[in-house]
Amino acid sequence: MKHNISAGELQKFCTNLLKGTGVPDEDANLVADVLVDTSLDGIDTHGVSRLPVYLTRLQSGRINAGPDIKATSTAPAVAVLDGDNGLGQLVAVRAMDKSIELAREAGVGVVPVRHSNHFGAATYYCKMAAAAGMIGMAFTNSPAGIPPWGGRKPYFGTNPVSFGFPTADNPVVVDMSSSNVARGNIILAAKEGRPIPEGWAIDADGKPTTDAQKALAGAVLPLGGPKGYALALAVEMLSGVVSGAAFGHHVGWIYDDSPEPTDIGHFFIAINISPLMPTPEYMDRVEQLKTEIRSVPLAEGFNSILLPGERKQMKASERAREGVPVGAALLQELNDIAVSLGVNPLTVRTEI
Repeated sequence: MKHNISAGELQKFCTNLLKGTGVPDEDANLVADVLVDTSLDGIDTHGVSRLPVYLTRLQSGRINAGPDIKATSTAPAVAVLDGDNGLGQLVAVRAMDKSIELAREAGVGVVPVRHSNHFGAATYYCKMAAAAGMIGMAFTNSPAGIPPWGGRKPYFGTNPVSFGFPTADNPVVVDMSSSNVARGNIILAAKEGRPIPEGWAIDADGKPTTDAQKALAGAVLPLGGPKGYALALAVEMLSGVVSGAAFGHHVGWIYDDSPEPTDIGHFFIAINISPLMPTPEYMDRVEQLKTEIRSVPLAEGFNSILLPGERKQMKASERAREGVPVGAALLQELNDIAVSLGVNPLTVRTEI
């Protein structure tokens, strides 16, 4: 059973929960906005479903509720950002803001990030750049989840890559993990007691499995075999090695009981279009590209061709009207935490 909750009501509730753990008001509202926007897009594995573990780690001090986030400029177009073990969403927004600021001045802004945490879905940060009229790129490493090609033990995270391109209306956003599936899908399946499809993961012995719990003890398979391995390695180089953050199996996992910071690393790039070509010319060329893509004859079984990001945009419009579906178990978990924090629980009436 799930409940439909309006985006505004859900954001207010998430904000209050974060504030209840000591997160400053403005920061709490920003993080809640990222979480709810992600859930609106239909990326349920990386949205509000992640809030319980964030709250638990904030309460224990494993995540810093009031970080002193600092960006140090090291070149005209480069700044290195230290997240001070803050919430990943907060750190990532600050980093992309800095990338955009640098790109306005230098044409491009590059910001590697160290000492951060899980930042959710990369889509949000690329949409930030696109809203500023820029091309955005976002990368992050994550706890060991996929093996190097030929191995059976995880070393790399599912290490997503994301690109955002401004258009005359909604941005084109490419957001994908370097594994067959984002690990969040397996975490959610394990939490809900569901099996996972074949081809997603292997167990601790390196054998294919459809058991989500065994998959979490094993490894997620790389996207396209050796190609996904190579992509994960590239993201690890940028987000882990170059940033000065942890890399490979040194990256902490927020779901274990370790008191140590996860030290996740990110890497952000913003590119100002106007030094490359006049913005109106860029927009005309993008619209031509979109039109020509959509005019390609359809393959059997398809009734339209969608651009990357369009499915999320349609889902966001639907959920803005009908509410964000939140599972009963997740809502109960959040309400239990609310009571412990002295925050008013969320009462809902609509069930689906």
